[in-house]
Amino acid sequence: MRPYLLKGHERPLTQVKYNREGDLLITCAKNLQPCLWLSDNGMRLGTYEGHNGVIWTCDINIDSTRLYTASADQTVRIWELQTGKELFQFRQQEPCRAVSLSVGEGLLAFTADAFMGAQSMIHVMKLEQDIEQQSSKSILSIEAPRGRITRVFWSELNRCLVTSHDGGFLRKWDSETGQMLLEEKVHEDAIQDFQLSPDGSYGVTASLDKTAKLVDLETFQVIKTYKTGRLVQSAAISPIMDHVLLGGGQDASSVTTTASKAGGFEARFFHKIFAEEFGSVRGHFGPINSVAFHPDGKSFTTGGEDGYVRIHHLDADYFTAKFF
Repeated sequence: MRPYLLKGHERPLTQVKYNREGDLLITCAKNLQPCLWLSDNGMRLGTYEGHNGVIWTCDINIDSTRLYTASADQTVRIWELQTGKELFQFRQQEPCRAVSLSVGEGLLAFTADAFMGAQSMIHVMKLEQDIEQQSSKSILSIEAPRGRITRVFWSELNRCLVTSHDGGFLRKWDSETGQMLLEEKVHEDAIQDFQLSPDGSYGVTASLDKTAKLVDLETFQVIKTYKTGRLVQSAAISPIMDHVLLGGGQDASSVTTTASKAGGFEARFFHKIFAEEFGSVRGHFGPINSVAFHPDGKSFTTGGEDGYVRIHHLDADYFTAKFF
């Protein structure tokens, strides 16, 4: 299982994300340009130039015509995905971090970090088909409790927003009134990543408390816990197998003093039901900051602190082997 090794970023990766069909891959990093690749062979198609800060997260619309990026330069931007043309900016007074399209793509939610005395915020924008009619004024702004909001998702057919936080909390909000509907502390340390199952009924969290957890999205009940002994930076759910993929490793500040093997820089596979590790894939020279399964479940991508993106096409043995 030899990976495609992609070098399009000089700085650490922050997110790798497939489009709906899985033929395209977007990578975001701490440099200023997200990159677009073919997911099959890693061919680089282009970059999106315009941001002046770290790009933390992105989202892609259902027909892969528009890209939405959230950046520390205090903007969320809309791009024409095929050409790289910037179409619109939502400009804030604080660094922006997480972004998510609603079902039907009529609304966009994004989060802003606490900054210069301002609280962490969740903003909801109405999206116009005609970009000339697009407004930068939010239709809802929610002030969140103290702490960074790391991910945001729409839930229950856009009736709710679900957010993960660096205090280990998951919170659910009414998307019309902004009222907090549910709050649960599911981790002892920051939740670095939160990815949903294909049907959106549950998700997997990745935390600095060295665990990942499978969580019911309606009640926030923890279904399974995956213990790694290493910081977990990202987690993804296979769309076709009962498997969970975790990425992480020791803190980046200690990387230079520790060998790769000791740092735990491999992508690790756990059985979703039995919560036992059954395999790992090495290659990165630092912590893995983001992992993602291809929508068909036959390959996966990792993005590391080392600036590299690795696309792995899974061997036939992976689909036929009896792990338990």
